[in-house]
Amino acid sequence: MNTTPQPDLNPGDEAAPGTPGAGEDICDACSGSGKLGDGKPCPECGGSGKVMRGIGGG
Repeated sequence: MNTTPQPDLNPGDEAAPGTPGAGEDICDACSGSGKLGDGKPCPECGGSGKVMRGIGGG
């Protein structure tokens, strides 16, 4: 039984934080600002400006 809570993932994340072979990257949808042109939080990164991407290895 796994009692470790799953981290919140945003639609733009390819992996959970701490996953081997993944790292933080700037969100392409908002260019790292965390907001879209209309001032609303970016749905791809959840407003953080960062997404988790597979970088290889692991």
